[in-house]
Amino acid sequence: MFLTRSEYDRGVNTFSPEGRLFQVEYAIEAIKLGSTTIGVRTPEGVVLGVEQRVQSPLLEASSIEKIMEIDQHVGCAMSGLTADARTMIDHAQVTSQNHAFTYDEKSVTQAVVALLVPGYDELGPQLYHTDPRYEAKAIGSGSEAAQSELQDKWHKQMTLWEVRTLTLKALKQVMAP
Repeated sequence: MFLTRSEYDRGVNTFSPEGRLFQVEYAIEAIKLGSTTIGVRTPEGVVLGVEQRVQSPLLEASSIEKIMEIDQHVGCAMSGLTADARTMIDHAQVTSQNHAFTYDEKSVTQAVVALLVPGYDELGPQLYHTDPRYEAKAIGSGSEAAQSELQDKWHKQMTLWEVRTLTLKALKQVMAP
């Protein structure tokens, strides 16, 4: 008896005969289909821009939050499933508060390391990647076009105002009419 694709996509640790993990592929696709999110750094600060989509008439546009504060000096922009992002942001907020309480200092935002973080939980094997090298980065459904725009127009000495304008132009370019 042969198993169909649907029998291989029920768990994150069930490989198909081709060696694929369909649940992991679905998760990656959810991120790719998420709102376009852009972050750009300048000597003056960082600009975050997020495409705000209202995908249901039952949603109030003002209730959609894609940019969050982790601490007074750290923010976060998200793309993908908001509930999953909310869980990760809540954890980051608690971790930052614990650091401030334990060490009587703000948590460090600068890192000079890229990490591959493997783990295993009730969902099976997990792998995460962090990379602190970005000066200008786009994620989400329009990330390729937005990233191309950023690569063409961004330079290190841009002002905060110039980066704001660039971010808005890149978002406008990738947003559906």
